[in-house]
Amino acid sequence: MSNQEQNSEKPPLALRFRGFLPVIIDVETGGFNAKTDALLEIAAVILRMDDSGELHIQDSLSFHIEPFEGANVEQTALDFTGINLESETRESVPEDLAIGETFQFVRKAVKENDCSRAVMVAHNAHFDLNFVNAASDRCGMKRNPFHPFSCFDTATLSGLAFGQTVLAKACQLAGIEFNNRDAHSAAYDAEKTAQLFCTIVNRWKLLGGWPLAAPDSA
Repeated sequence: MSNQEQNSEKPPLALRFRGFLPVIIDVETGGFNAKTDALLEIAAVILRMDDSGELHIQDSLSFHIEPFEGANVEQTALDFTGINLESETRESVPEDLAIGETFQFVRKAVKENDCSRAVMVAHNAHFDLNFVNAASDRCGMKRNPFHPFSCFDTATLSGLAFGQTVLAKACQLAGIEFNNRDAHSAAYDAEKTAQLFCTIVNRWKLLGGWPLAAPDSA
């Protein structure tokens, strides 16, 4: 079977990003140090590609997380995110459960789309990637589905596409509704980041940027 025939049998999303499945992640934390500061929320959004090659949101998952034992939590971080660790309605879960369930959710999507692994999409992505990798190490996870260092950063993509790197401003320019009162929740920010990523990728396709034209054989 030729490579072309093999590719024709793959789901379209498996062919778009070099075999990687883009998965949108947002985390809320107790500070800036991934090794010492608590991971307090995580959300993941899975995408699908329709028959025309456009991306859309398919599914999502999110958790409130109990700070790991000995974790540092800065009050300034709580003030910024609005997280109340003492709230009776927070329904937080242990870090290992949240990370394990999130990884399982991502691995299932990777398999369904016949991709080789996931690549994290996030706003200022290395921040989120560092916290997820640190949590994975703490919890002794043997199968982290994400590429260990590559990621897609919507702050960079938004700077290119809209001249803005702030999530709220980029969404506004992209025509995506954004409510600042709901921001800094992992579930909300992941959804808006996913909408922004889809908008940029779909607009690039509309402009003729993908699929790439075959090289001129002349």
